[in-house]
Amino acid sequence: MNYQTFEPNSNLTKLIKCYWTLESPEEETPEKQIIIPDGCIEMIFHHGDLYKQYVKNGSGIIQPKCFVIGQLTQPLEIEPTGETGIFSVRFHSNGFLPFATIPIKEMENKTFSLKKLFGKDGQEIKQKVLKAESTSGRIKLIEAFLLKRLSDIQTIDRIVKSTVETILTANGQLSIDELSKKKNINRRQLERKFSLAIGLSPKQLSKTIRLQAVLKMLLTKKFTSLTALAYQNEYYDQAHFIKDFKELTGFTPKEFYGSNLKMSSLFYIGD
Repeated sequence: MNYQTFEPNSNLTKLIKCYWTLESPEEETPEKQIIIPDGCIEMIFHHGDLYKQYVKNGSGIIQPKCFVIGQLTQPLEIEPTGETGIFSVRFHSNGFLPFATIPIKEMENKTFSLKKLFGKDGQEIKQKVLKAESTSGRIKLIEAFLLKRLSDIQTIDRIVKSTVETILTANGQLSIDELSKKKNINRRQLERKFSLAIGLSPKQLSKTIRLQAVLKMLLTKKFTSLTALAYQNEYYDQAHFIKDFKELTGFTPKEFYGSNLKMSSLFYIGD
């Protein structure tokens, strides 16, 4: 499997974390993969074969050719149906807001076609990106599309932006009361601002970012035991660690630390 990331245009770095591509022939692609929540909204283009997405009751639905997937609060299980060819835009936690045409909170754990979100323009960019013959060509097309729609980057609230930066710097280890005090804002106001701009509460984003820090430590083996890993990341106790871990990955830490780690890392590690 060939996974690569690419930097965005300087005019979009405040909104886009990276572009990434994934290419793999059918015989080299794992049967099923798990996407772990990472606090980012993604715009996905399948120029290869489509993926099957599994829902809670175990049944599978075929993902659209191109779509935006909202914030995840639970693991997402997917399965390729053939040869993989993916081009994706990974937005910063608050980066999709200037492009949103529906409330971001309503996008949680859901996929939306580009046509539904952007109408005729969405349909046109879908066709152009799918027909492009290179990643650089796809990046140029999507950046022109996004820059044209970017009317006002200041629609991102400065309090939200600053709080997200604090959460990332602290690896999600600060409580919401601590964040409220640091930013001198009422907790309820902060939660309302996050719901509008990100689609997650400060608590949910912090939980997600903290788990991402844990997963990176697992991947790089920078821990001595799972118990030590929990305390290094300032979980209250082992039960708290296991609860959050299972909520976001679908596994206990012990179950996950094995083949699942290697299988899933492609989808949650990377800038």
